Amino acid sequence: MDLSIVQLDPIWENPSANFKKVDQMLAKSQPVAGGLIILPEMFATGFSLDLSKTCAGSALETEHYLRAVAARLQSAVIGGAVRRGSDGMGRNEALAFSPDGETLARYVKQRPFSGGGEDLAHERGYEGTTFIWAGLRVAPLICYDLRFPELFRAGSKAGAEVFVVIAAWPKDRIEHWITLLRARAIENQAFVVGVNRTGNDPKHQYCGRSIVVDPHGTILADGGEQEGVVTANLDASVVLSWRDSFPSYRDFLRWS
Repeated sequence: MDLSIVQLDPIWENPSANFKKVDQMLAKSQPVAGGLIILPEMFATGFSLDLSKTCAGSALETEHYLRAVAARLQSAVIGGAVRRGSDGMGRNEALAFSPDGETLARYVKQRPFSGGGEDLAHERGYEGTTFIWAGLRVAPLICYDLRFPELFRAGSKAGAEVFVVIAAWPKDRIEHWITLLRARAIENQAFVVGVNRTGNDPKHQYCGRSIVVDPHGTILADGGEQEGVVTANLDASVVLSWRDSFPSYRDFLRWS
């Protein structure tokens, strides 16, 4: 599976400007057809909790945009958006679309970040999801979900071989980000792809560090701190051979 990770510095609450910026970045990087393109959490607006900006047409615009990118570049695409949920709250989602417009996944963040008040604006999700692309089963998750290993274990039980974590993870906790991504890969004998933003918003500074981690915990690609597109290739045989030769995944399934 060929990955193209868009490490974006989003323009605050401005979807059309962010769509244009992503288009320019992808045109420069020229992703491989049939691959997987991944954008950060709430990439169209930044991590805003103002539902009048994130849900007032922005969510549908973002879905249309992601579908258009998938069709134009003939690749699957994952990106984050907020839709209107129940009781006036939003739903922070990771959306995945195929080149023919099929919805591959619609995942609702299961752990809204209470430390930033997200739980007061966004309702939580209650279940994970997976989809198959390029011969690998992929489980999308979002940002704060990374701190809860049980969510990854549920994905493992569903057969996930690749975990994709889209995020807006601040610079002051970036070492947690790197350590936890590596831990989740080792625990689940799976690839883990962390897709973070860079730049600044009204409250936080971000430093990217989008990384691709193999099932041994080795970092295969690192986006550094600058805006750009990170590429990597995931080989399904790496997961299969490690799970076959070392028993922790089998024992997890056996005893869970």
